[in-house]
Amino acid sequence: MNLSARSAWRSLERRWKLYHIGDERFRFLFDPPPADEWVSVDCETTGLNVGRDEIISIGAVRIVGDRILTSERLELLVRPSKGVSADSVRVHRLRERDVAHGLEPEEAARRFMHFVGSRPLVGYFLEFDVAMLNKVIFPILGMGLPQQRIEVSAMYFDYKNRRLPPHLKGVTDIDLSFATLLEDLGLPQRDAHDAVNDAVMAALAFVKLRHLNAPPA
Repeated sequence: MNLSARSAWRSLERRWKLYHIGDERFRFLFDPPPADEWVSVDCETTGLNVGRDEIISIGAVRIVGDRILTSERLELLVRPSKGVSADSVRVHRLRERDVAHGLEPEEAARRFMHFVGSRPLVGYFLEFDVAMLNKVIFPILGMGLPQQRIEVSAMYFDYKNRRLPPHLKGVTDIDLSFATLLEDLGLPQRDAHDAVNDAVMAALAFVKLRHLNAPPA
């Protein structure tokens, strides 16, 4: 599919989604995104099963150019319908009483969508976070989040793969763990498994990898 055909398809898809949107107040999600702006997002959950588990916190931070606007972050606690297991508490340190007065999932999702707007989403293991968010957002919109998604580990893979000699490309395993990625890029590591901290660290990696993967001037 050539560039003009892809553009026409995206335009048709956008019109179809706008026609079928469940809540007209969220039409702004389909606006052209602000230039050089993104939102890095991370969710903490009761587990890793998209079908069974629930979100208990959402962290997001805006990126403008090379700046990470931590003063404009989104930090939400979400009240799950079921208890928080001891295993999940050991990961994110959020106890049942910590989230007992959190937002209802639908309210948290609405606040998240207003914070993000039409900006592309950035994250590490982003597919999982978006899948968890879409469980709550689909009943509101009648569809999932429409924003472009940028996976930090894929950017890192491209960066490392380009540096391999030709005979090792596609043969050598590249460690895509978050800790390895951050250490290799020389980035500071905050406490992991805190939604805002993880969003900030993913944003730092995104900004650096954008420059590392940019074509030579």
